[in-house]
Amino acid sequence: MHARFMAEAISLASKGMGDGLGGPFGAVVVRDGEILGRACNDVIALRDPTAHAEVQAIRMACRNLNDFHLEGCTLYCSCEPCPMCLGAAYWARIARIYYAAGQEDAAHIGFDDAAIYSELSLEPGRRRIPMFQLMRNEVLEVFARWQEKPDRTLY
Repeated sequence: MHARFMAEAISLASKGMGDGLGGPFGAVVVRDGEILGRACNDVIALRDPTAHAEVQAIRMACRNLNDFHLEGCTLYCSCEPCPMCLGAAYWARIARIYYAAGQEDAAHIGFDDAAIYSELSLEPGRRRIPMFQLMRNEVLEVFARWQEKPDRTLY
């Protein structure tokens, strides 16, 4: 069964690349043997740097389930997820991930995430895109109101 879903992810990668939609990446989200979300990389077509196959497939699965959690779901992707896609999988509460190509394979064809992983290990102010904290006390007031909000939805 795993091979069937991985083959679908690879087929989506090939078709999307061939159609000029984006890089050679595809993904499917599966639960209980049913594909809930499927996508190829749409970065070029949508002019959206977040339109990676994994993120797009997660978005579709969430819409189809009418939920922002994908507990019990498996993500099959043609390549090991980048940091953004891995973060999306964690936020969605994906149960497991299967991937075909690894980080090194992606780097070999020009999709190198090593710089991002390296940046994440640096203190925010030392990153290539420096980060500076401002107005913390002001936002902590909003955070406190969130904590007190009886009808808040945790995610």
